[in-house]
Amino acid sequence: MKAKNVLIFGCTGQIGRSIVRKLTKDNYSVTAVTRNIHQKGIILKTLGNAGFINIVEANIFDEKKIRELFKNADICINLVGILYEQKRGNTFKNIHTIFPSILAKLSKQYNLKHFIHLSALGINDAVDSNYAKSKLEGENEILKNFPLATILRPSVVYSVEDNFSTSFMTLLSRLPFFPLYYSGKTKFAPIHCSDLTDIIYHVISNNIYSKIIECIGPEIITFKEIIQRLLKLIDKKRILINFPLPLANISARFFELMPYPLITRDQIRILKYDNISSGKYKTNSDIGVPSKRYFNDEIKKYCYMWKEGGQFSTERYKYNQDLENKTN
Repeated sequence: MKAKNVLIFGCTGQIGRSIVRKLTKDNYSVTAVTRNIHQKGIILKTLGNAGFINIVEANIFDEKKIRELFKNADICINLVGILYEQKRGNTFKNIHTIFPSILAKLSKQYNLKHFIHLSALGINDAVDSNYAKSKLEGENEILKNFPLATILRPSVVYSVEDNFSTSFMTLLSRLPFFPLYYSGKTKFAPIHCSDLTDIIYHVISNNIYSKIIECIGPEIITFKEIIQRLLKLIDKKRILINFPLPLANISARFFELMPYPLITRDQIRILKYDNISSGKYKTNSDIGVPSKRYFNDEIKKYCYMWKEGGQFSTERYKYNQDLENKTN
């Protein structure tokens, strides 16, 4: 089979690295676009089989250079996204609306076989969130310019390389208490990065054009339950405090002054809405790729990094230690 050429934007994140490994392993030729080849190039080179990955440095808004990349592409995947706005053009509108629109137009102009775009779950309901509005506007632009596009809406994505479970475990290991917004009742359907990668690969290899697919994990967990599970996994006890909304917004305003804010007012608004399947669109199970990985089972594989004793706190070492104690 002739190798297809896949053009990927946002390939240095946890999802991008995973899908590059999977595609090149199956003889897909990947062009990985990065903003800083000196920082990210070494990591990307190790992800693909020799000869199957081409790394290109480009500003995502340099349309002239990006246009050249589309000439040899069969499939385009957009994984670019931000959780908070920064200066120098890193705004929700630029990243989530304008940039995907450009990619969709170029995909149509150069007759690409497919355009796959990573969006987010729950954006229809979060009408007061700038993040959600920009994502929704981006989806509308994509479907208007390239109707054959497939949009994936994942719930919270987690893995050892994420900024979700790892950040929470870091905070829980250091803070004596932890704030709960909206009493921690917001529901999530966390999906492991590998499960999401399997979905993307399935869409590509089976030529699925389903417009919008909601990507969810195998279980629904509230925010409070997520925190409680993480605490149990890292053997910590912390006080969970229901944070009043006015106080939460004040603290978020302070965090927004930091280069990498822990939480923003916009993120607090998003937390009002459940992050689970809406029932309005197909899910990954409907297209034949149900999620297989459960939250506790996967977190358990790397949570030892936040436990006292580190790697020696794992069951393997505990088992050996128990045996030694018994013989003595």
